[in-house]
Amino acid sequence: MTASQGFTAEERSAMQERAQELKASARRGSRAAKAAEDEAAVLAKIAEMQDSDRVMAERIHAVIKAGAPELAPKLWYGMPAYAKDGKVVCFFQSAQKFNARYATFGFSDKANLDDGAMWPASFALKELTAAGEARIAELVRKAVS
Repeated sequence: MTASQGFTAEERSAMQERAQELKASARRGSRAAKAAEDEAAVLAKIAEMQDSDRVMAERIHAVIKAGAPELAPKLWYGMPAYAKDGKVVCFFQSAQKFNARYATFGFSDKANLDDGAMWPASFALKELTAAGEARIAELVRKAVS
């Protein structure tokens, strides 16, 4: 696809999902109900993923819930994301989301990961090992510090 053809079908789909997320958020009632609905939506999105991505997303969800309980799960452009004070700090993008060859775990500019003049803000994932889980837990703790 050339730049003049505009957004890909996957990008348009992500933007439509984001618009639906914002509309749903505006309609909700209490904070507790919203948090429960947001987490249920994240878990449903994870359940829709292909096997390898689903397994990684489930593990990442568990790692974040255990290591940074102050982060609230929510959907962000149709992806599982985790927010502090309503601002997305980190997210998981399945490989199928944009027809990529690997999944991505990334951080927004709200994450406190600054390390000199340059630092990684996203990571390619083909599988999630115990060492990878430990690294994600460490990065997430730093991101919310």
